[in-house]
Amino acid sequence: MTSVSIGERPPRQGPGRRLSTFLYRHPRIRLWGLLALPFLWLGLVYIGSLFVLLLSAFWTTDSFTSELIHDFTLDNFRKIIETPVYRDVAVRTITMAAAVTVACAVLAFPLAYYMARLASVRARNLLVVAVLMPLWASYLVKAYAWQTILSGQGVINWFLEPLGLTFDGRSNVGLWLVFTYLWLPYMVLPIYAGLERIPNSLLEASADLGGRSLRTFFRVTLPLVFPAVVAGSIFTFSLTLGDYIAPTLIASDQFIGTVIYREYGTALPIAAAYAMVPIAVIIGYLLVARKLKAFESI
Repeated sequence: MTSVSIGERPPRQGPGRRLSTFLYRHPRIRLWGLLALPFLWLGLVYIGSLFVLLLSAFWTTDSFTSELIHDFTLDNFRKIIETPVYRDVAVRTITMAAAVTVACAVLAFPLAYYMARLASVRARNLLVVAVLMPLWASYLVKAYAWQTILSGQGVINWFLEPLGLTFDGRSNVGLWLVFTYLWLPYMVLPIYAGLERIPNSLLEASADLGGRSLRTFFRVTLPLVFPAVVAGSIFTFSLTLGDYIAPTLIASDQFIGTVIYREYGTALPIAAAYAMVPIAVIIGYLLVARKLKAFESI
């Protein structure tokens, strides 16, 4: 056993030890040190590139050389507003996004309710895995698989052929089916989490006060889970607005994503200006949801 004499100085701390002590005494600096790199990456790579893209919406292109001219102009937005094709595509895309969101909510709610309130622990775990399993597959694989399913020789028409019916898979209805399949997990999981957080005591109190099952659902369960439904709808609505791969493979009509993809190589300012349409729609949707108090916690 070693002993230290009274007059002997304690060992000097190394740079790492001094830095650790300094960060321990200054938690704010420690927090900013941890978040500096992620925020720097987010600011420069994501927000910075998005800002440059949207800034190009106020530029124009030379009609002869197709080179960018960095002169401020609003002609791109005027062209989008005044051209009927761009308006029709925007309305078609927003309508599709709304239809997909409604379909996902209708399909997800009973499944999420069974998972959260009725299923056993084992069945719940199996259902969670089943909901997550489609997310493990590649998006392109799922899109091409649905293209085969909806084709003239696909499974759907194979079932309809004995009935003398046919289904045109390359249509907006087929695209609606594909989008509903692709984004359904993003609606199931938030609703499941929202239902799971509802205390049983609230449902029991409603029953004690004479509330029947249907009345309890509309007066207690649905208002409490409404923020979770809005959270899921944000995913399904925004993902549908910006998608361009599935519309290219499935539908024959143009959507916002396909128009932006088409214009990007030849008319970048037009593509950038049109990219502000889904951004404005999502911002408006979030403002309406906030006004409806959809983001308040349970």
